[in-house]
Amino acid sequence: MNAAIAKEVAVLSPDQRIELIGEIWNTLAATPETVPVPESHRVELARRVEAHRAAPDELIPWEQVEAQIDEQLRKRP
Repeated sequence: MNAAIAKEVAVLSPDQRIELIGEIWNTLAATPETVPVPESHRVELARRVEAHRAAPDELIPWEQVEAQIDEQLRKRP
């Protein structure tokens, strides 16, 4: 990264930096085919697809996962 850009970003407020992250993310999302995907991610995705194909009945609906996460978060101090 250009040092001058990094210095400019460093002086932004946290809210401004978060907004900038969103804007940068949107530029990446507009052309997902240009975003490199690490080989380790491809391998993990293939593993998960194969695991699902081997046992499709073990799928957990998102609503159930979300409820479990919410419950765990409520139990935190």
